Amino acid sequence: MRFRVEATAAGTRARAGTLTTARSEILTPVFMPVGTRAAVRSQNLGQLQQLGAQIILGNTYHLMVRPGIELFERLGGLHKWMRWDKSILTDSGGFQIFSLPHIRAMSEDGATFRSQLDGTVFHLTPERSVAMQLAIGSDIMMVLDQCINSTSPHGEAKAAMELTHRWAARSLAARGDAASALFAIVQGACFADLRRQSAAALTDMTGFDGYAIGGLAVGESKAEREDIAEMTADLLPRDKPRYLMGVGTPIDLLEGVHRGVDMFDCILPTAWAQQGTVFSSRGKLDLRRGVHKFDEAPLDEACACDACVLYGRSYLHHLVKCKEPLGWQLLANHNLHFYLGLMAKMRGHIIAGTFPAFYAEQREVLMRTDEDNPPLRAEPKKSRHRGAEALGNFRVHIARGGDHGDVAGSSAGPGVASIAHIASGEIMHSVNDPNAEAERLYVAQSAWIEWACRAAAPARPLVVWDVGLGAAHNAMALIRRLGAVKGTDGPRAEIISYEHDLDALRLALDNLKLFPHLRHGAPHKLLLDGAFAHPQGRYTWRLCAGDYHAHYAAQPRPDVIFWDPFSAKVDTPMWSLAIFRALYDVVAAPPSPVELFTYTNSTAVRSSMLAAGFYVAYGVPTGPKSETTVALAHRVTEGSSRFPSLARHRLLDAAWLVKRARSTARFGADVEPSTLAALDHAITTHPQFETALGQP
Repeated sequence: MRFRVEATAAGTRARAGTLTTARSEILTPVFMPVGTRAAVRSQNLGQLQQLGAQIILGNTYHLMVRPGIELFERLGGLHKWMRWDKSILTDSGGFQIFSLPHIRAMSEDGATFRSQLDGTVFHLTPERSVAMQLAIGSDIMMVLDQCINSTSPHGEAKAAMELTHRWAARSLAARGDAASALFAIVQGACFADLRRQSAAALTDMTGFDGYAIGGLAVGESKAEREDIAEMTADLLPRDKPRYLMGVGTPIDLLEGVHRGVDMFDCILPTAWAQQGTVFSSRGKLDLRRGVHKFDEAPLDEACACDACVLYGRSYLHHLVKCKEPLGWQLLANHNLHFYLGLMAKMRGHIIAGTFPAFYAEQREVLMRTDEDNPPLRAEPKKSRHRGAEALGNFRVHIARGGDHGDVAGSSAGPGVASIAHIASGEIMHSVNDPNAEAERLYVAQSAWIEWACRAAAPARPLVVWDVGLGAAHNAMALIRRLGAVKGTDGPRAEIISYEHDLDALRLALDNLKLFPHLRHGAPHKLLLDGAFAHPQGRYTWRLCAGDYHAHYAAQPRPDVIFWDPFSAKVDTPMWSLAIFRALYDVVAAPPSPVELFTYTNSTAVRSSMLAAGFYVAYGVPTGPKSETTVALAHRVTEGSSRFPSLARHRLLDAAWLVKRARSTARFGADVEPSTLAALDHAITTHPQFETALGQP
């Protein structure tokens, strides 16, 4: 087997290559349709050839159980048997050691299985696995490995990794001088030190033709998977192919290629098709939903597969609801067509030098769900509420049942309303209940707000900047908190909201049934007069409408900042290094520290904050984000009777610096390339990485 890297993408680790086996030439990056039992489910040979599949995957364990090694030895291998004349990669059976714990026993020698078909006992060793793969006639074989849950303890992960290394050496010896290529498998769960040890041990062994990144997509988060894949790929030889096993969705493929991976496989294109789920140029679609019943538009107008050319969504919806096998076949064919087409597009952009732009665009598209893709030609539905459904640049977005069922930490149940930006497709608080997220992320984290709500008579009003008023979820969460304080002599607060487009608030106020947090006199008065004062003097609320830059310098210095503009993609200037430097100049002066809370965990944003002078800390998780961000204007000490301690916030640490060093987007696009080295130095020598907050 030979492998040649033909092009790499500047600014990313993506690469295009050619992998040549004894049987065929494979252009990478490549997706391998999964033919576990010598068949890609629901697809015949002609369909696979028409799709342009370059290589398929078979499973050693399942083919060993049935039909068995004798058949392949007598009939001349899998290619001849299934009439497939291109390359085949075979998994070693290691994943079954992980996934079938109830019917196997482990030892140093191998794994003993009892067939779930008839109870026959099989003993799978590294040597037996290689012998089976040679009988199959595999073009690329995998070593037998021990795969464990990626969230396993360090000791368990280390033991499985070391056993995998010993089995890898035995697999090499068993392969001998056979022509089939053999890939090693890097293990180590989600532990960086183990992944480094595994990569070093396997690359020191002479004879492997490629390397796989194993043990992922088995329990870890998406972010952990991407970090481990990127780190591991960097440790592997440049002149050998890299294979990320069992991954995944189209966005997973895009992120994997971006991080330097060449080969992928996954059952999702056919398995999800059986459930009515498809991927398209407009994002993911669920054909089970009734919204498609009357939609005669093509499944994907940009696709040329049979499902898209011959049928409309309405008919495909019918097939899915009736569980007709034709529906599964058509949707699986479409999904495979989409996967293979996506890989071809990525390769083309890598070679053309345009991959970074393609990556940025597709990251947004591939994350879209069915709710973000309204019917193209469906019958109009009556409005479920009296208010307007859209105003200016905004529309009402209502979460449907199951929309967020696969998002960890989601709390946006069916019927929860949000405001969406029409041009960009961004949804304000798209995953969580907007009111719950506002309370958790912007109010409950603040030491200042807690202090103000405890003080019977604060010495001065607490000043809160609400940057990005939107539909006023954050400001109203604070107002609810202030209103819940017992007594009539405090607390006092001054809330200043900044917003350049008030149509989001106007639209929400026109739909009070959907946005009950606005059933209060304050937002109506704010929109009408630009200000509201609590009758007992607990707080005032003022609106700075228009460009933030035209107002902020003239406002009272804040104690707390809710930083909630649209994302850097939609509102780039509000996330720039320049804006954070200007903000720091305002808030860093005495007499008191300042807290800033924001929803993002972007490495580029955090870097700009650090470079501007802020101390930066981990914020609470929200929706799919395992963490958000807190920025502090300067250090404070314990024991102050006048100001609350901010030592509750855990600063970014050395581990974050290591992660940042691996990032391909350490700064935003506004940062001049000539200043990168100086800014990197300023960040790595920032005082927060030398001493803890509040400690000498």
